[in-house]
Amino acid sequence: MSFEAARQILRDAITAGAFPAAVVEVGRTRGPVWRDVFGTLTYDSGSPPATQATIFDLASLTKVIATTSIAMRLIDHGQMSLEDRVSDWLPEWQGKDREHVTLYDLLAHCGGLSAHLPLYESYSGRQEFQRIICEFRLDCTPRTQSVYSDMGFMLLGFIAEDAGHGSLAAQFDPIARLVSPEFVGFLPPKTWKGVTAPTEVEPWRGRLLVGEVHDPNCWALGGEAGHAGLFGSAAAVGGFAQLVLRGLRQNDSTLAQPETVRLFARRTDIPGSTRALGWDTMKPTSSCGSRMNVTAIGHTGFTGTSLWIDWERDLYVVLLTNRVHPTSTNNLIHQVRPAFHDAVVSAWTSGDAPTRM
Repeated sequence: MSFEAARQILRDAITAGAFPAAVVEVGRTRGPVWRDVFGTLTYDSGSPPATQATIFDLASLTKVIATTSIAMRLIDHGQMSLEDRVSDWLPEWQGKDREHVTLYDLLAHCGGLSAHLPLYESYSGRQEFQRIICEFRLDCTPRTQSVYSDMGFMLLGFIAEDAGHGSLAAQFDPIARLVSPEFVGFLPPKTWKGVTAPTEVEPWRGRLLVGEVHDPNCWALGGEAGHAGLFGSAAAVGGFAQLVLRGLRQNDSTLAQPETVRLFARRTDIPGSTRALGWDTMKPTSSCGSRMNVTAIGHTGFTGTSLWIDWERDLYVVLLTNRVHPTSTNNLIHQVRPAFHDAVVSAWTSGDAPTRM
């Protein structure tokens, strides 16, 4: 099986300036079958090449790898429920327009909250963020539509901290140890900086961000939040994907109870939505391309990261880039992602895939 077409897409993308660095891992439940690296950490002359050990700001992959996984575990242990109302946990969440919104709704992005607000410009810390998000006018009637919302996942992060009696970092640590404790986590140590792909020369902070979370709302929350903040390698993300596949395909309870993993991977019935709980699902116009099964689940990150899992094929695809370097106005990755995933699936289905590298 040859992934040469997928390789060439990434080579061409680097030449076109879509991103300076990319690291790939493609695999199945039993492990990776293709790993590859492309480009250098920046466009500067003499910049170090990307390697398998390169760390990326995973951005919104945090939502599925950390927050969604923590929520599944808390539900399995009876520490919270999908039917819990947000107001059961956050006293500031008040009003007839939102009184029936549940944790399920936040996970499905149908709680009526705004997609994004620049809260960092005026607020900092959990107390201020929690109050303003809970009090801010809803954009739409809950459960009438799905609007992808960082705000909802910030609230989920706060609730998970309270339900689990610990920070997100502390609750994520057991999951990190299952995949790659050295190369995935919140608040990366300074020792990671030399192998971390830089993100943007960020206007608000006035500096190049290396090992410092790109998302400014997460930064204002101390670098650890329900919607962003996780850093990691392609191998770490691939290790997490293997845990998900084991839950979906093998009744394995390492990540969470299999029935919980399956419930979270099932598309909701919100009108016009492709969302599952935490996860997105396949549609032909999405970042996963047009060839994955309709049951495939995945997510992207603003910095240029993505994870897609076509569990019926026993396939996962990790693509990590720093497409926001040196500026987040560069959107060439939107054309690269679907072409790359289509090429991977084409190679995967062209013959028997190897069981291991």
